Amino acid sequence: MFYDLITILGPTASGKTSIAAQLANDFNGEIISADSRQVYKGMDIGTGKDLIEFQKNNINYYLIDIAEPFEEYNLFRFTKDFHFAFDEIKGKEKFPILVGGTGLYISAILQSYQLPEIADEDELYRLSQLTFAQLKNTLVKIKPKLHNITDLTNKDRLIKAISIERAKEKVNQSLPNVQSLNIGINSKREETKRRITERLKQRLATGMIEEVESLLQKGVSLEKLNYFGLEYKYVSQYIDGKLNYNDMFQKLNSSIHNFAKRQMTWFRKMEKEGVKINWFPPDYTAIKNFMNSQLINAKNIS
Repeated sequence: MFYDLITILGPTASGKTSIAAQLANDFNGEIISADSRQVYKGMDIGTGKDLIEFQKNNINYYLIDIAEPFEEYNLFRFTKDFHFAFDEIKGKEKFPILVGGTGLYISAILQSYQLPEIADEDELYRLSQLTFAQLKNTLVKIKPKLHNITDLTNKDRLIKAISIERAKEKVNQSLPNVQSLNIGINSKREETKRRITERLKQRLATGMIEEVESLLQKGVSLEKLNYFGLEYKYVSQYIDGKLNYNDMFQKLNSSIHNFAKRQMTWFRKMEKEGVKINWFPPDYTAIKNFMNSQLINAKNIS
């Protein structure tokens, strides 16, 4: 099997970034992020960018800090940005390494989604003038069997879901296939829970609250922060006085644990659909040895 991409995936706090950085260093690679929130500037601690992992080894990276938090960044834009980065890395005779935990983004690449263009600005404006109830009714009429009920809890998500559903009949982008060697990083459940909680404590102690305050001062709305979810949702509610510190911590910690479970559910779904994922604990030596056996035998690297 000839591989032209390495994909490192896994739930939050699994250690993906560190392993991807080491692989990039050892296999002449460059990083493409598959994280739907790391694209935004100023959202560093809450999204766990950990850029020091790349910078200390002088590893180039893509799709991080490429949008303002006021902007709309979506799947369609991600796939275009991915293929631009992929071609640029290959043009430098380096190995593209896709790393992240946003299952939809990873699926779009590994399963070659056909994607519609998003709605134009006029349609988005018309949708924005509707009430929450009208938007909800519109989406239910278009898609009676909703799989993602979170689309019904936020106006921005409703508008996005409606525009995507309406555009599906006008598919105009067929993505080229990539041949990816996929590495999944996952620890035992109790270890993952411990890592999530410890990481949250560290983030709160090293400026995450101040980061959210800075976003608010720059004009990012509470509604937008709620849309970003997890750290930005609950910390902004704490700043807004809707939660005390302890409640904020407990709710946020629980939400991140649930998010990790949903990520694993998505990855298992990908496997059922035929995507081969080679699972490892966060043991770099074992992963490197596996990579060597796969890539050298395939004569993919010099």
